[in-house]
Amino acid sequence: MKESCIERMKELVQMLNAASESYYAKDQEIISNFEYDRLYDELEGLEKETGLILANSPTVKVGYEAVEELPKERHEQPMLSLGKTKSREELQEWVQDKEALLSWKLDGLTIVLSYSEGQLVKAVTRGNGEVGEVITNNAKVFKNIPLSIPFTGNLVLRGEAVITYSDFKKINHEIGEEEAKYKNPRNLCSGSVRQLNSEVTAKRNVRFFAFHLVSAENVDFENSREKQFLFLRSQGFDVVEWRKVNRENILDSISYFEEAIKNYDVPSDGLVLTFDDIAYGQSLGRTAKFPRHSIAFKWADEIRETVLKEVEWSPSRTGLINPVAIFEPVELEGTTVSRASVHNISVLKGLELGIGDKITVYKANMIIPQIAENLTRSDSVEIPEHCPVCGGDTKIEQIGDAQMLYCVNPQCAAKKIKSFTLFVSRDALNIDGLSEATLEKFISKGYIHEYADLFHLDRYKEEIVGMEGFGEKSYQNLTENIEKARNTTLPRLLYGLGIANIGVANAKLLCRQYRYDLDRLRCADAEELSRIDGVGEVIAEAFRSYFEDEKNKDRLDHLLKELYIEEVEEEEEQTLSGKVFVVTGSLIHFASRNELKEEIEKRGGKVTGSVTGKTDCLINNDITSTSGKNKKAKELNVPIITEEEFMEQYLR
Repeated sequence: MKESCIERMKELVQMLNAASESYYAKDQEIISNFEYDRLYDELEGLEKETGLILANSPTVKVGYEAVEELPKERHEQPMLSLGKTKSREELQEWVQDKEALLSWKLDGLTIVLSYSEGQLVKAVTRGNGEVGEVITNNAKVFKNIPLSIPFTGNLVLRGEAVITYSDFKKINHEIGEEEAKYKNPRNLCSGSVRQLNSEVTAKRNVRFFAFHLVSAENVDFENSREKQFLFLRSQGFDVVEWRKVNRENILDSISYFEEAIKNYDVPSDGLVLTFDDIAYGQSLGRTAKFPRHSIAFKWADEIRETVLKEVEWSPSRTGLINPVAIFEPVELEGTTVSRASVHNISVLKGLELGIGDKITVYKANMIIPQIAENLTRSDSVEIPEHCPVCGGDTKIEQIGDAQMLYCVNPQCAAKKIKSFTLFVSRDALNIDGLSEATLEKFISKGYIHEYADLFHLDRYKEEIVGMEGFGEKSYQNLTENIEKARNTTLPRLLYGLGIANIGVANAKLLCRQYRYDLDRLRCADAEELSRIDGVGEVIAEAFRSYFEDEKNKDRLDHLLKELYIEEVEEEEEQTLSGKVFVVTGSLIHFASRNELKEEIEKRGGKVTGSVTGKTDCLINNDITSTSGKNKKAKELNVPIITEEEFMEQYLR
């Protein structure tokens, strides 16, 4: 019996470590969070039963191993995980007769910040708990980290780097190809924080929420964690929302957070309970993995049983075919759900899905529908050998640790429809009046075969006017919008071509790098492209492959005959790169604040609406004003200068 337990433990250790490496180091999900927790609990139970803990067990390891590209540094104090529970009553028992702080457990990447003489001097990721990665330059471009603080002693704190759901949606919207979209904010944040190029990090709107003060030189906090939180807030840090609780009110406070998470924009996977009494918490000591002064509360997922009706296979414009589970509708967290992404072929195989199977579903972090378990496991879903749209052959490709299904037919109608939809979208050629449904009709009737054909729809005027939903006025509006689209910019065109992994930001980056010269871009080799910060080998190869394809070359040449590419004036020297300004009050030399803002942004600077520790200076012609911005600037030692002083110091 013990031998079979040990064999199962070895199997679980291997599975869990593979899932962790894929999730934390490669930003890929090969099993669901629910399944990971289930396997983890099984391993923990077997370890207790056998009294054996295998080397490399995730129950005694913390986090991911630091990747080689960033400098490594050993933490002065090991960063431990927290013990966890899903029982509210256990939390109530845990707090005993003490007071404690109940706060969000944010789902991002833990960072340690160090300040000296009021300046941010170092930022290190959690890494494996013992050794982390130094990401100081990236931390300096987080959206809300103060670079300078009033406190001038040595200060060390921990917090969570996160990307909000709303920013996550915006970033994914700019990515045309489905397989390149990020799966969740946590993965996106992990990749953003650990970039080699801080410019990429800056564009991702990473935020930092402090949750633990490690040390503050010569400050007496009167033995209170809450006073530490208040101190950090006074220094300009965003601190996780917390509530002071005791045995009597803790259940009400949990209910408050449970209601708040429904509309909370910051990813959270639970709560943290910490004794307010610092000395008492420290006196409890620690286990090999967990400190005893805190405990994590994970939301008990609302799970519903339902029946799998079908697996829908949805092709994208790059050929990726995504499996989507369709099941009998159920109520989850206040909404009706009937669909859940299965992510990829690896997850599909792991769930052993079959039509008619009884499955349980939940919302990950109370938001994203997921399959928790397959209770029947009939394993009868067949992976299609032919594309559901064009009937062409499919193939399974290994991408990192996950298997993906692709349609290999270059003429697939789904690819065409999705490609044209991207081409006419707002960030590309921006042609109003061409919905995906309209494009599908035009393609099926043979009106358009390549992008250039969009500019010759007048050949089919009579047919289009007679189409359902169209008419003379609709046709006229469409042709006017198409004519407007003839005038465009090179970044819009490049993005609209639908090259794999070339989103809006990368299109702009490449155009700037090659000084808006399309001929140079078309001839750039992969090695040259991969040396550009923010590009890398994968994007470089995709870009090069696109322009090596003779059909792509011909289609682009045909398209260029229809367009006028706006010339870009020589870009202003980026003398204000990395600098942050706030503008307030009336102006004399500039017609409006927007005009001054454009002047600053043209030189690489940034203008924000409020004064923070990241602000380089406040521009206000009334320096003696008692306005809120002036007061805040003085509190944070941010210089206040007049418009003329700004022009003298920064625009000469």
